[in-house]
Amino acid sequence: MSASETSENFGATLGLVRAVRGMRWDQMPEDAREVARHCILDFLGVAVAGSREPLTKILVNEIVKPEGSSEAGLIGSGQRASRLSAALVNGAAAHALDFDDAHMEMGGHPSVPVLPAVLALADTTGSNGREVLEALVIGIELECRLGALIGAQHYAIGFHSTGTVGTFGAAAACAHMLRMEEDGWLRALGLAGTQAAGLKSGFGTMAKPLHAGRAASNGLFSAIAARRGYTSNLEIIEAAQGFAATHAGAKPSRDVLDRFAGRFLIRDTLFKYHASCYLTHAPINAAQQIRAENRVDPKSIDEVEVRVNPSLFGVCNIQEAKTGLEGKFSLRATTAMALLGEDTSNLETFSDAKVTEAGVVALRDRIRVMGAEKTPSTRATVVVKSNGRIFQAESDSGQPASNLVAQRENLTRKFMALTAPILGRRNADALASAALNAEQLASAAKLIDLTQAS
Repeated sequence: MSASETSENFGATLGLVRAVRGMRWDQMPEDAREVARHCILDFLGVAVAGSREPLTKILVNEIVKPEGSSEAGLIGSGQRASRLSAALVNGAAAHALDFDDAHMEMGGHPSVPVLPAVLALADTTGSNGREVLEALVIGIELECRLGALIGAQHYAIGFHSTGTVGTFGAAAACAHMLRMEEDGWLRALGLAGTQAAGLKSGFGTMAKPLHAGRAASNGLFSAIAARRGYTSNLEIIEAAQGFAATHAGAKPSRDVLDRFAGRFLIRDTLFKYHASCYLTHAPINAAQQIRAENRVDPKSIDEVEVRVNPSLFGVCNIQEAKTGLEGKFSLRATTAMALLGEDTSNLETFSDAKVTEAGVVALRDRIRVMGAEKTPSTRATVVVKSNGRIFQAESDSGQPASNLVAQRENLTRKFMALTAPILGRRNADALASAALNAEQLASAAKLIDLTQAS
C-alpha cells in the first residue's frame, strides 16, 4: 500500500481506477452482462426517439453542419460528425425525453454519458460489440463508485450527477477502449474532473439533456487528450480544491470502495417505464394503483397528498408546469395525470398541451406535496380524499428487477414503442436484435448504422 492510499490520505482517484480497470467481459457474472445488454437496448431506443426532438436539431444545425466532419455517425439521422460532436449530439438526444436508465448509487443516469462516448470512439477505431459492452460496464462501475464516494451532498447542493460524475464514467470507458496504462487513466480522470459540470437548476429545460451530451463529449476528449500526453492533476478527486472538496465538501472514504469490492453495480440499474423524472415514478405508481383498485372518479376528488422525501423538492416539484418538459419534473402534474388515467409511458402525454389541459390543471391544483423526512427518495405515499372516503397507496421505484427475463421483455416493448414509428417495424426489430446480441457484432458501428430510417 502506497502512502497515498493510507486511510489518512486515501488516494480516491487511484483507488477508483484500480477498482474497475481490470474488469473483463468474460469474467463478469451473467446477470451483469445481461443488464449491460439492456442498457444498450434502452439507450438506443430513447436516442432514436430523442433524435427527433427540437434540441437535437439545434445541436446538429449549430455544431455538426458547420464542421463538415465524417468521423462518427449520429443516431437516427444518417448524418456524420466529428467523434466529439457525435458524442455530444447522441448524448443529448438520448436524454432529451428523460426516459433513460437511472442508478441510485451514481445519483443520475449511467448509460447516457458513457455509451455516446464509447460508440463515437468505436466508430473511429473499429471496435467490436464486445469491446463496447466491456467499456460500458467499466464506465458505469466507476460512475457508481464515484457517486457513492462523494455522497448525496453532491446532488443535494445542486449538481446534476449525470453531467458531473458521468464525465468521469465516459473518460474511464474510453480510456479502457484505448488500452491506456494506469497513468493515462489518471490523467484522463484529471481532465474529466476539471470539465465536469451540470446544475439541477436546468431541470425542466433543454439544458438538462445538454449535461449528458457534454459529459459524453468531454469524457471522450479527456481520454483522447490523455493518450496524447495531455497532463492533469492525477489526484483530481481527493486533491485540495479537487472534485470532492469543491463539488461535495466531502472527504472520500476507502470504506466505500471496500464495500463494493467484487460487486458489479450495473446489476442495480433502474429502467424507466414512465417518461418523466425517475423520482416521480413512485407517486405515479401509487396513484395508478389507487385508480385501478378503487375506480375513483377524478372529478370527485377533493384533495390529494403526495408524501415524499423533502430532497425531491429541489428536483421534481415544479408547482405549475407550463411545458411538457416542466411536466416531467412536476410531482403534482405527473400524479394528476396518473389519477386521470393518462398513459405516462407515452411520449405524447408530456406535451405542452396536455400538461396545461383544463382537467389536468384542475386536479393538479388539488394536490399537495408534503415532506416525509424518513422516507427513501424512491418511495412515496399517495393519499386521495374523495366524497368522504380516503384511499392510500405506497410505492417504491428503487428496487432493481429480480427477473431479468421479464425486464428484457418489458424493455423490448418499450423499445419498439419508441422506435417502430420512426424506423419501421422490421428495422426496429433488427436494431433490437443487434443491441441484445451486441457481443457478437464484428463492428460496433453497426449499432449506429441500424438506427437510420429506410
